[in-house]
Amino acid sequence: MRKTIATALAAMLLVTGCGAEVSDESGGATPPGYPVTVTNCGTPLTVRKPPARVVTNDIGITELMFALGLGDRMAGYVVDKGQSAGVASSPWKTEFGTVPHLAEKINREVVQGADADLVFAGWNYGFSEATGFTPDALAGLGIASYQLTEACRNGAGKQRGIMPPLDALYTDMRNLGKIFGVSDRAEKMIQEYRSQVASVAEAIPHGSPTPKVFLYDDGRDQPFTAAKNAGPDEIITKSGGENIFSDVDDSWTTVSWEAVIQRAPDVILINDYGGEVGSVADKENFLRSKPGVRDIPAVRKGRFFALPYAALVEGPRNASAVVAFGRYLAGLRG
Repeated sequence: MRKTIATALAAMLLVTGCGAEVSDESGGATPPGYPVTVTNCGTPLTVRKPPARVVTNDIGITELMFALGLGDRMAGYVVDKGQSAGVASSPWKTEFGTVPHLAEKINREVVQGADADLVFAGWNYGFSEATGFTPDALAGLGIASYQLTEACRNGAGKQRGIMPPLDALYTDMRNLGKIFGVSDRAEKMIQEYRSQVASVAEAIPHGSPTPKVFLYDDGRDQPFTAAKNAGPDEIITKSGGENIFSDVDDSWTTVSWEAVIQRAPDVILINDYGGEVGSVADKENFLRSKPGVRDIPAVRKGRFFALPYAALVEGPRNASAVVAFGRYLAGLRG
């Protein structure tokens, strides 16, 4: 029964990519301005009507929906308990308390149980071949997918990222604006975010030094960090810094401690998950104790700055993250 309902709802969506078409079985009239088509990760997605039962995965993706005022279009969201601090600090905390929290891990049963007509997730943000939870698998259930642009595969194996991270954010906002009929709201927010980011760049004195920055997410044997296609890359560069792994054509990825030591960052930006385990203090203490790493300029000088996970992954907190980190780097310039 649930699959039947989900399929009927998904019939509002016309998915085109390989010539496939899902017919509209709902019998309802097509609203003015529809159907609309957007390009998502290189594939056209056409909707006949605004989706009505969206399931989102992860905090940044969910906040994108809330920021656009689309909570009433959601069947629910999936975030794990490790993101509870991010939810508590969210500008959309009220919406998180109103829209159903469906589960801590997304899977087919969760989205079918919610009668989802669209799943908004991304590769390594819910979608994974290892778990069998993929856009193709959902299509087989009659459920459409929208993929987070920051996490689009770029054609080199499983590497992710097809455009600069802030462009990915703006692309998703524009696409969602078209899909849900809120383009004016989306464009207004994009201009606000662009203005915030530009104000930071304009305040950087001409000719001032550009500190080298290492984003430390986690990892003891090998560090997990942000390459050029992940949100922190432009958060760092637009703030007046240089991401030491901006030459790596990937999104979030694993590197080596030897590479970190060799590139000698002046500042370490820490991804704060907000949990008791792996806290900012734990990460700082680890970096101060690790041979070689403790001797790099950032650690020797105690130049650590933390931003919450929800501000570093693609989402509506990115612009404010640029402002906060830009203020910190400005303080270092004296």
